[in-house]
Amino acid sequence: MKKLKNGWVEGSVKDFLDLSDADIEFIEFRRTLSRLLREKRQRLHLTQVEVAARLQTSQSRVAKMEKAEASVSADLLLQSLFRLGVKRKDLAKAA
Repeated sequence: MKKLKNGWVEGSVKDFLDLSDADIEFIEFRRTLSRLLREKRQRLHLTQVEVAARLQTSQSRVAKMEKAEASVSADLLLQSLFRLGVKRKDLAKAA
């Protein structure tokens, strides 16, 4: 972290939250899964409501999944991607 003239401190989110490299990798992986979910939905020409029906959840939950909100687990993202037809090799390419 670097102290600025005006008393403010400049640094990264990693430093501010005291995150490890593993933490950062996990966060980035969850963001990748969320992006894949949105891209898969769009390629299938489905609305969030239609995806929610397929996944037996709500549209608002799908929106949270696509935004990688903290309340959404990586397990839920992976399970949803597989239910929409994403294969492991697709996940490997994205990672």
